[in-house]
Amino acid sequence: MKFTDGYWQVLPGISILRPQSVDDVVVVDGAGASGPDGAASDAPDGVAGGPRLSVYAPTAPITTRGDTLNRPQITITYDAPMDDVIGVRIEHFQGPVDHGPAFEIHRRPGDAKAVGAQADDPHASITSGGLTARVRTEGAWGVDFLAGEQLLTSSTPRSVGVVSRDDGTHFVYEQLALGVGEHVYGLGERFGAFVKNGQSIDIWNEDGGTASDQAYKNIPFYLSDAGYGVFVAHPEKVSFEVGTEVVSRTQFSVEGQHLQYYIIYGPTPTEILTKFTALTGRPARVPAWSYGLWLSTSFTTAYDEGTVTSFIDGMAERDIPLSVFHFDCFWMRQFHWCDFVWDPATFPDPEGMLARLRAKELKISAWINPYIAQRSHLFAEGRDLGYLVTTADGDVWQWDMWQAGMALVDFTNPAATAWYQGKLKTLVDMGVDCFKTDFGERIPTDVVWHDGSDPQRMHNYYTHLYNKAVFDLLRTERGEGEAVLFARSATAGGQQFPVHWGGDCESTFVSMAESLRGGLSLALSGFGYWSHDIGGFEGTPDPAVFKRWAAFGLLSSHSRLHGSDSYRVPWAFDEEAVAITRDFTKLKMSLMPYLARLGEDAHTHGTPVMRPMMLEFPTDRAAATVDTQYMLGDALLVAPVFSAGGEVSFYVPEGTWTHLLDGQTFTGPRWFEGSYGFDSLPLLVRPGTVLPVGARTDRPDYDWAAGVTLRLFEIAEGHSSSVRVPDLADPSAPGVRFDVTCTDGVVTVERSGQDGHAPAGWSVQIGTHVLVAAPGATTLTLPLVA
Repeated sequence: MKFTDGYWQVLPGISILRPQSVDDVVVVDGAGASGPDGAASDAPDGVAGGPRLSVYAPTAPITTRGDTLNRPQITITYDAPMDDVIGVRIEHFQGPVDHGPAFEIHRRPGDAKAVGAQADDPHASITSGGLTARVRTEGAWGVDFLAGEQLLTSSTPRSVGVVSRDDGTHFVYEQLALGVGEHVYGLGERFGAFVKNGQSIDIWNEDGGTASDQAYKNIPFYLSDAGYGVFVAHPEKVSFEVGTEVVSRTQFSVEGQHLQYYIIYGPTPTEILTKFTALTGRPARVPAWSYGLWLSTSFTTAYDEGTVTSFIDGMAERDIPLSVFHFDCFWMRQFHWCDFVWDPATFPDPEGMLARLRAKELKISAWINPYIAQRSHLFAEGRDLGYLVTTADGDVWQWDMWQAGMALVDFTNPAATAWYQGKLKTLVDMGVDCFKTDFGERIPTDVVWHDGSDPQRMHNYYTHLYNKAVFDLLRTERGEGEAVLFARSATAGGQQFPVHWGGDCESTFVSMAESLRGGLSLALSGFGYWSHDIGGFEGTPDPAVFKRWAAFGLLSSHSRLHGSDSYRVPWAFDEEAVAITRDFTKLKMSLMPYLARLGEDAHTHGTPVMRPMMLEFPTDRAAATVDTQYMLGDALLVAPVFSAGGEVSFYVPEGTWTHLLDGQTFTGPRWFEGSYGFDSLPLLVRPGTVLPVGARTDRPDYDWAAGVTLRLFEIAEGHSSSVRVPDLADPSAPGVRFDVTCTDGVVTVERSGQDGHAPAGWSVQIGTHVLVAAPGATTLTLPLVA
C-alpha cells in the first residue's frame, strides 16, 4: 500500500509518525534486562525469551523534558530466534488483543548476544550467528543489518512509519534499502515478472488463474541476491512496494499497530531458503510413486468406469507408464460437492472399481474442496453440529458461487476438523491414496470463526488449516512418507504439505511460460515441489502446445495430465504426442535415483527440486534474471521450448555442458540459440556431474541402486565427489554411496552402503565407454576418455 505522494508529501487523509531518534535502549541477555533505568523487562508479545534489544524511539527530537509531553513513541524490539536470523517488531500501541491466527515459528536459539551503546560507540546491537543488527543511538534513526562488516540492508531515517488514516485505520510499515544492481524474488507463486523490482504486490490469496497479478499461493517472504531474505510474519494482507513507494527501498506494510518481520542472512540464496524453511517448516518427504505420471479425468468431461478404464488401458497399450489416476470433481453428484459420495449413476460400484484400478498397480487420487453445498447431506449435519463458518448473527455463511448455497468448514474448530477427516477416511478405506485439495482462496472476511480468529488473518491462513487437516489424515492412515496432496492454495508454512500445482492456466505457449515463472517464484518462497497442468487447463491445446508442454511437465518435480473441458490423453492430439509422452515419462523414471536424492534435499534442507538459475549460480550476473529455463536439481539444465517451430534461446553458465539426449556440447558462459524437434529440448548436464541413471523406466518406485549406471560428464583430472542413491524403503537411510575420483587419467569408482549387503549390478559410463561391475564388485576403474 502506498502512503506517500512522491518522496516529499503524504497522500491526502494520511498522517505518518516516524522514529526520529533513540531515547533509550533496554538490553536483555536472556535472564533479565539492563539499561539506564535498571528496570526488568518482559519480552513483548510475539517476541520469545533470549537476547534482545528493546529500542524506544520518540517521533520528534527530545531536547527538554517538555518535549516528552504529547509525544508518541515507537518501540522496536530485536531478537534472535535462530542463528543468522533476527526478528524485528515495530509497535505503536501495545494494547490491542491479538486474536490470531499466527504463523508457527520454529525457534532454535543459537549463538546470540545483545550489547548496549558504549561511550566510544554510539550503537546498540544484537548479533545472531553471522548476522548483526546495529542500531544508531545518537542522531537520526538508523539501523544497519550486517554480515560481519558487509552491509546487507538498512532501515534509514524515513524507513519506519506508523500511519493513521482519516477513516480510522492504522498501518505500520518498514522500508529496507535496496543496493545498486540488487534483485528481489519470491513473494509466492507469482506469474508476472520473475524479478520483483518495480512491482506492487498484495499478499492476499485469490482464485485468479495464472494470467493476472493475483495468486493462489501468496507468501510474505522475499529473497534478495544481496545475501538476505525478509519474512513478514503476518497471515493477513501484507502489501509490498518493491522499489515503487521509494525506488531505493522495499516497503512492506500491514494494517494495525504492529509489524513483525525477520531478516535472514544467507549468504547464498540456497542457504537463505534453508534457514527460512527451518523457521517456517520443511517440505515433507513425498512417496516415490508420486513422481510418476498422473492422469486425470479432467474437469467437466463426461466419464464413467468404462471411460476411466479405457484411458488407463490405452496408456498401457501404448507403453506409457502411469502411476496415479485422478478423479476430478464429477466423481460426486452435481450440486452435492462436497459430500464425498460417489455418483451412483456413474459409479455404482466404487469400492469394486477402486479395487480393479489398484490391481493395475495404480494409486488413486480424488478431488475435494473445503466447501459444503446446501444440497449435500453434510450441510445439515455440519450446520447442526456447529461445524460450518457463521456470520456475526449466528447464521451459516453461504453464497451461490461455485456450488449452490455453499458453506465453509470451520477448521479452527478441532471437532469440525475431525469430522471432515472422518469423511475422508471413508474414502481412504475404500482405496483412495491421496487428494487434490482444490480451492481454499475465496475465504470471506465478514464471518465469525469458532476460535475467535481475526477474519482478515484467516483469509490467507485458512488454506494452511485445510491442507494440514487433509495431510495429517493421510499421514495417519497411509503412514509417514506416504502422504501427498495436489494442492492449489497456500500461505507461509504450506510447503510442509506438498505437492502444489500452478492452478488454472490457458492452453497456450504464453501461459506455459507464465506457469514456469510462477513455479520459479514459488521455489524461491520455500516450496520444494511444484507441478502444473500439462497442455494447460483452460481450452484445448493444439498438438504443438501439448507436445512442448509434455516435455516440460515430465521434467518437473511432479507431472500431471489434466484439463478443463477436454481430455488430456496424448492420443487425443496425434501419434507423435503419444511417443513424446512415452519417451519423456520413461526418461523421468530412469532419473529416479537422481530425483529421489533431490526430494531428500527438499525435505532435509528446504532446497527446491526445480531451481531458478540464480539459485544454483548466484554469482553469475547473467543468471539473475533468467526465467525461461531452470535447473532440475543441481545437475540438469532444462530450457522448455515455447514455440511450435522449436526455436529457443537458452543461457549456459560457465563450463562445457553436455546434452543428455544427443551428447552435443555447449561451452559457456554465453547464450545459445537452437531449434529442436518435438522429441527434444535443451536438457544439459552440468560439467563435473556424476549422474545416476536407473535401470527401470516403467515405474518410479523401484530399487534405484539395482543396476544403476553412473554417467560421468566432463570429469577432470583431480575430480573428487560422492553420489548417494537413496533407499526406496527408507530414503533417510544412507542408501548406496559412490565415491568418484580421477587421478593420473584414471577414474576410480568405489561403492559402499546398504549395510554391507552384496551390491546389485551397476556400471559406469564415460561418453560411449561403459564398464559393468562384476557380480559383488565394489570398485571400478576406467580410463578418462572423451
